[in-house]
Amino acid sequence: MDDIVGDRLDVIFVGINPGLRSAVRGHSFSTPGNRMWPALHRSGFTPHQFRPEQERDLLDLGLGLTTLVRRATARASDLTREEYLRGAEDLLARMEILRPAWLAFLGVTGYRTAFGFRQARTGPQSATIAGAHVWIVPNPSGLNAHYPPAALAEEFTALRIAAGLPDRTQGPAGSDPGPADGR
Repeated sequence: MDDIVGDRLDVIFVGINPGLRSAVRGHSFSTPGNRMWPALHRSGFTPHQFRPEQERDLLDLGLGLTTLVRRATARASDLTREEYLRGAEDLLARMEILRPAWLAFLGVTGYRTAFGFRQARTGPQSATIAGAHVWIVPNPSGLNAHYPPAALAEEFTALRIAAGLPDRTQGPAGSDPGPADGR
């Protein structure tokens, strides 16, 4: 799967690795139970709920998507520690070129394993990567029962506010952001 990135984006969201179904479909977060697209909208990052096929539209909002490890697997637990470590080196090299303001890791597991910060928790991190501020949001996988949709959106909202981005669900007075399914 291709990264959805560009130079000097406001926030690049960093997943652990592509899921098999998303890799086959060729679009990020395209499994039915994944809550990434609803979380982005409910937190104000996007004006309406995007569909996976609209992922490139994130670039117009200063947002991007990438993964720590590029190999698709059924579960992140299928990855080896060495893959995480190589992924960290690869991510660092890519971010040195792209220079985003923020990197938002989707879940603590990938960040902890790849960068060795065993005590990392969700929220802002003291470390930077290639000059980018680092924030960890909960993993939006439908398997992450620790964060129901409203709590997930609150965590994403905290990142959006810290990054200084507007609430894009609040369009100009009288404007219609369009239906939630993007049609």
